[in-house]
Amino acid sequence: IDGDKGELLYRGYPIEQLATQCDFLDTCYLLLYGDLPNAQQQKEFDRLVTVHTMVNEQMQFFLRGFRRDAHPMAILTGLVGGMSAFYHDSTDVHNPKHREIAAIRLIAKMPTLVAMAYKYTIGQPYIYPKNDLSYSANFMRMMFGTPCEEYEPNDVLVRALDRIFILHADHEQNASTSTVRLCGSSGTNPFAAIAAGVACL
Repeated sequence: IDGDKGELLYRGYPIEQLATQCDFLDTCYLLLYGDLPNAQQQKEFDRLVTVHTMVNEQMQFFLRGFRRDAHPMAILTGLVGGMSAFYHDSTDVHNPKHREIAAIRLIAKMPTLVAMAYKYTIGQPYIYPKNDLSYSANFMRMMFGTPCEEYEPNDVLVRALDRIFILHADHEQNASTSTVRLCGSSGTNPFAAIAAGVACL
């Protein structure tokens, strides 16, 4: 970030280029691996994230322990921290493969967990993810759909939300990023470190 110049670069790419020519998952790939994906990598990465969007069914029972009027970020802190109990096969921060699959799981499951927390506070049933929708469209459906009728995501709003996700994907060494790095340096599992970042945020 160079505020004086009005520049925001992700791995050397201007934010305007990413916002107009890429989607959020392309941006995630860029931040994880250092460059934008080619067509095959994009297809494989999108599919990998998509198949991890569901969460363990017992997460909903964990969710029921919270008060209905609890703050959504407080609920999300608990849910993200609890992921280490459900996905303990990817908690070794010293193992590169574990770090990678934990990152994929967090990217994939975060919209599902956020939507579950929201639905819980308003007393509506949870909506499961659909694999034929884009990342942002899926999130909107899980947030605002109900079992009563099929939810049709608005393409303009989906694109706007996707751009918002891109704009918030990387803000250098801010408070929550610093918190995650500090926790991670202690050797704690990735889910606990991200939960600390959520709490800080």
